[in-house]
Amino acid sequence: MKIGLIGLPASGKTTIFSLLTNISADAAASGKTTANTGIAKIPDDRIDYLSSVYNPRKTTYATIEVTDIKGFASAGSSSASANPFLESVRQVDALVLVARLFRNDEVFHVEGSIDPIRDIETINTEILFSDLSIVENRISRIEKSNKITKDMQNEMDILKKCKGALEEGKHITSVGLTEEEMQYLKSFSFLTERPLVLLLNLDEQQFRSGEYPQKGEIQRYSKERGVPCLEICAGTELEISRLEEEDKKLFMEDLGITETGTGRLASVMYDFLGLISFLTDGADEVRAWPVRKGISAKEAGGKIHSDIERGFIRAEVVAFEDFRKTGSMQKAREKGLVRLEGKEYIIKDGDIVNFRFNI
Repeated sequence: MKIGLIGLPASGKTTIFSLLTNISADAAASGKTTANTGIAKIPDDRIDYLSSVYNPRKTTYATIEVTDIKGFASAGSSSASANPFLESVRQVDALVLVARLFRNDEVFHVEGSIDPIRDIETINTEILFSDLSIVENRISRIEKSNKITKDMQNEMDILKKCKGALEEGKHITSVGLTEEEMQYLKSFSFLTERPLVLLLNLDEQQFRSGEYPQKGEIQRYSKERGVPCLEICAGTELEISRLEEEDKKLFMEDLGITETGTGRLASVMYDFLGLISFLTDGADEVRAWPVRKGISAKEAGGKIHSDIERGFIRAEVVAFEDFRKTGSMQKAREKGLVRLEGKEYIIKDGDIVNFRFNI
């Protein structure tokens, strides 16, 4: 799964990308293409705990792909197909819109002032216009057809619903289309269908006080559109990331946080994309496997190796919390907490699974 970071220049987007992916900010900023891509680790205290129990040779966290999307152009500056910003946005599954609130006279704001609502709407307008252009062109083509089939009429009716929402400044996700209606839109890859998270980049004083410009307006904007909103202080997190582990803990305690903003963002996006993790454990490796919610045990086995899915017999499953209460797989078995599940069993987040198979 891929998430894209979008925002105006000097919003701190590239710093956040660097923090998520562990790619140096200088290297990320020096990229000559329209997008930089890296891998973000999903923090998971369950993996930390299992690693402390097994002391494995390898520990593997779940990951998501992150793209720092560059090349933003103001709305109407070029056609949707020619705009490199829009083309990069089209390649990701979800979006994180970084809005600048931090004050720094040495970092010039492209619009000359701090106004997060204006910045959010600038990018939102670009995305809305792109989708509206596609919708209007398709409706026009259908209306000009010599013969309008039932399917074409259904498609046009759905597109007109979308057009009405877009003209009101709303995303297609707000239209409330049924699964059947959504099938008609699959080929369009609309940008306003993608999950969106607002990420507010604060300075340390704002972060500590919890007060910043347009806070009430941003909260209303977030609530009205059903868009999650997170606060982060990227500048301070960059300083924290350069410290020794013991100093990091002290610095975070001083800020009153137990998890970094980028860690919270990764976790929120993971959940927002409809992903969960099942776990495998042992002396060789402790690992989190990212899968879609609702996946069966047999399908989950296929994520490890196709042979497991092909020769699936049973899945030996214990819930992570049951494992933690007992402290070992042997004790979990003794207490009857380890279950044998069949191929139709739906994997739950945090299941520790050992697959039995034969080929």
